[in-house]
Amino acid sequence: MCNDNIFPTLIQLGWNEQFEQSFFPFRNHGMVPGRIEREDRNQYLVACESGRFAAEVSGRFRNEARSRADFPAVGDWVALKPSGAENRAIIHEVLPRKSCFSRKAILSGGMPDTGGKTDQQVLAANIDTVFLVSGLDGDFNLRRIERFVTVAYDSGAAPAIILNKADLCSNLQECIQQVELIAIGIPIHAVSAVSGDGLPHLDEYLSIGRTVAFLGSSGVGKSTIINRLLGEERLRTTAVREYDGRGRHTTSHRELIVLPEGGIVIDSPGMREIQLWGDQDSLDQAFEDVEVLARNCRFNDCTHSKEPGCAIKSAIDTGELDPARFGNYLKLQKEIRHLQRRRNRAAARRAERARDKRYRQFHKELKKTNRKYQS
Repeated sequence: MCNDNIFPTLIQLGWNEQFEQSFFPFRNHGMVPGRIEREDRNQYLVACESGRFAAEVSGRFRNEARSRADFPAVGDWVALKPSGAENRAIIHEVLPRKSCFSRKAILSGGMPDTGGKTDQQVLAANIDTVFLVSGLDGDFNLRRIERFVTVAYDSGAAPAIILNKADLCSNLQECIQQVELIAIGIPIHAVSAVSGDGLPHLDEYLSIGRTVAFLGSSGVGKSTIINRLLGEERLRTTAVREYDGRGRHTTSHRELIVLPEGGIVIDSPGMREIQLWGDQDSLDQAFEDVEVLARNCRFNDCTHSKEPGCAIKSAIDTGELDPARFGNYLKLQKEIRHLQRRRNRAAARRAERARDKRYRQFHKELKKTNRKYQS
């Protein structure tokens, strides 16, 4: 086991009745529940009540996994069995997730248009709140915030926007108002990780057993905020580049951390642009104002380009709707439709392979039966 003398309880790690019911079938098989703290190339650090284990999935698990998303991710609850080696364990099952923050990943072949396989990468699982962190410096970008909000709505967790580096912003209220217009109904907190201003407002999200995932670009201050919440410089941080104000990738892996005062945080590497893994519903939630306007168009199939009575065009003309916001909506909508076509094709290929497998099995059994009767 780990040399630590005190380990978090399951409740402190986020255990609840939902996970208890899911784990029940495994209790009589010598397994214990644990939560994934770190993942590195299919090697996992798992926190349990009795300590921490270095773990890997079982051979059966690996053979039966259909996609990358089936494998454990940081924040997942798993059923594992300690092995003979000290500090080692084997993961046999991932318990059903109550939420997960995912992005599109391109595997084995590069870009999708050149034959790459599109798959789901789960960045963080079983999270209650997603902190979408943006810097109030030269990297402040409303369109990127819209993209992160769209992905957050698809995760099943509640989003909250953290505007860090408030001490560097000369027009703070204006920036907050701009974000309020594109993040309708989402809590917005302006903070300074350097001075500590505004950080007490984050405490309401960090009660015992509740999990918050920090997501945002490199250099926005995710690790610095977490260090302030921890009360120690546990996570490595670096300054942003002076010539363009952009951050370096200080955090190289996702990590789950239990805070001393309660609550759980997940730090993650910075992502300048996260690839969508969602559907039209999450886009409609993120762009609720655009969706409401579109319902008022004269024609149900309005393309919002040349049709008369288009509520979208009218709103842009009157200044009610920012054309840049609508342009980003169209961009994300196109991306989601392209993703859906690829997912449908992939599902059809899986179904075809399954039919072929059943066909081969049928003929194998038929040949066996014929040999039996011929003999």
